Amino acid sequence: MDKNTITGLLLIAAIMFGFFYFTKSDAKNPQATPAETTAPASTASAPGVEPLGAADTTALLTALHATGIPGSDNTFTYTSEGLNLSDANGRLEGTVAAADTIVPVDAFLAGDVALTPVQKARATATLRTFIDNAHRYEGLSRYLGGDESEYVLENDSLAVTLTTRGARVAQVRLKTFRTEIGDSSDVLLMRDATDGYGFSFFTAEQRIDTRDFNFEAVAEGDSAVVMTIHPTAGATWGIRYALSPDNYLLRMEVFQQGMDAVLPPSTSHMELNWHQKMARNEVGRTFEERNSAIYYKYVGESPDDLSASGNDSENLNGRLRWVAFKNQFFSSVLIARDAISSATVTSSALDKNPLFLKDMTMAAVVPYSGADGTAAAFDWYFGPNSYPLLSSLDDTLGIDEDLDLTRLIPLGWGIFRWINTLIVIPVFTFLGHYIANYGIIILLLTIFIKIIIFPFTFKSYRSQARMKVLAPEIKAINEKYPGQDQAMQRSQETMALYSRAGASPFSGCLPMLLQMPVLIAMFSFFPSAIELRGQSFLWAHDLSAPDSILTLPFSIPFYGNHVSLFCLLMTAVNIIYIRISMSSQPSTGMPGMKLMQYLMPVMFLFIFNDYASGLTYYYFISLLITIIQTWIFRHFTNDDKIRAEMAANAAKPRKKKGFMARLEAASRQAQAAQRAQQQAADRRRRR
Repeated sequence: MDKNTITGLLLIAAIMFGFFYFTKSDAKNPQATPAETTAPASTASAPGVEPLGAADTTALLTALHATGIPGSDNTFTYTSEGLNLSDANGRLEGTVAAADTIVPVDAFLAGDVALTPVQKARATATLRTFIDNAHRYEGLSRYLGGDESEYVLENDSLAVTLTTRGARVAQVRLKTFRTEIGDSSDVLLMRDATDGYGFSFFTAEQRIDTRDFNFEAVAEGDSAVVMTIHPTAGATWGIRYALSPDNYLLRMEVFQQGMDAVLPPSTSHMELNWHQKMARNEVGRTFEERNSAIYYKYVGESPDDLSASGNDSENLNGRLRWVAFKNQFFSSVLIARDAISSATVTSSALDKNPLFLKDMTMAAVVPYSGADGTAAAFDWYFGPNSYPLLSSLDDTLGIDEDLDLTRLIPLGWGIFRWINTLIVIPVFTFLGHYIANYGIIILLLTIFIKIIIFPFTFKSYRSQARMKVLAPEIKAINEKYPGQDQAMQRSQETMALYSRAGASPFSGCLPMLLQMPVLIAMFSFFPSAIELRGQSFLWAHDLSAPDSILTLPFSIPFYGNHVSLFCLLMTAVNIIYIRISMSSQPSTGMPGMKLMQYLMPVMFLFIFNDYASGLTYYYFISLLITIIQTWIFRHFTNDDKIRAEMAANAAKPRKKKGFMARLEAASRQAQAAQRAQQQAADRRRRR
């Protein structure tokens, strides 16, 4: 590289360095000329925001008169976040936020304030939005800004916080229930940050969404609040909230006056949109998630629900009486006085969110007209899924229809639900009035059920005792007629023996058949019984959740990562019971059957480890009482006496009837058919 080339490169570098240096200095110079600051301002302005100047003072004054609060001396004022305006004898005053600074409005419009492009764009956008809203909403624009106010309605059960922003319920706090996770605070069924609802309808010129407006509010004593807006002079639209003094009901009435001058004559409905991000309240997420879903009821029909697992949605095309966002133990229910025309409901699972379970939404169509008076009326139920409480709401609300709100509690179907509603819940509720410890109540409930089925249990054991006494004779019959070719003779002789002795291999099944519906009913009852929620017993801190005594550093497939002691005890007692039961029965000659019976308790260990400890405690106590009953029966049962009774039965002339007669007749017919088939086969061979 020669000397001239090097010199040229150095000169180019010096020129470029000087250019960048002075360009940077100019950008930092606060004394730049108006031309220098105006040029970049146009490029930095917010897209779609038209610059303002002194000529726009009239537009701002017009917007202020439409939006602001009128004073006694014919002045108007307006205050919102970032904007404060007033009309002082036809002269616009106030301030506007310009990004990180606040400037006088009149100075800004006159261009007497030095601002950066970003600051100028922000102030321009704020003022332009104010003018556009005043033009769009006219009289309603005055309700767009301002600070929202909150009102709290309380009784012994609920604390409902109402906000003027949207005239809605911002928070619902259950005062007598606490969460079982986190800081164990009061249960919240509605939260301002995640939940909400709003009405929307159309006027002649625009769509009105109540969530956009900051309503005027007036308290009516300690239990009611009225919130209103005035779309035009002489027109009022509002919502009145009234909290019941002694339960979990909040009345919500939409009222209006003069709205027929605002609404189109064809108006027939408005929309109601409700959203809730359902929070966790329980330790056991599995059951809380499994029992959280959207429930709904058509007028005159039984309630139905969306799937509780995964995501689901449904278009509800029909007249709806109520829609509920249901949790395992608590529900938010919207009950319509006049049926909702239709709705679309969706439920989305939040599997990876540790604090929330599901995202639930409802978009409903509500009948609506411009007539003065009450336009729509609803009752909110925010409370526990308590069977006695939900069943009493029919009388409290006075709606001429069975609301079936108790269907929010999954108590099983058919006979299982009848057992729970007619036997288990009444006894459980009765004992709860006198006994505070629910572990003792479950014990007494178990004993009560055992007493009811005791006669059948005793009859079952007597039948097993007869079968045990007959075991040697049954063995002799099996040895006399061995092989498959003599199966019919063997069966016929065995049935004849049972008939003579007055025994039946099927009589022991009756108590089991009677107990199975009870066991299945309990399977539904305990995870849904809010009475058990938070109730401790022995080592179990919450009888509605698993009684975990050990958390494993790993997760076992189908078992989980914790150890439930009541589940272990239930499994151990179940194995002992099976061993005792098998020892009192004659051998079936099927080795695989013995293994199968021992396999069932092991399967139950995996199934019930994550279930409510109240359920596994009930099964444990029930099996333990059964073992004690078996020991007592054996202690007072004499095999010689049973043998003598069967001998006396055999000596009596007996007329076969019923099932045994049909079974023996079927056995003889099958045996005759087998002989005929064998004879036909022999004739064919001789040919």
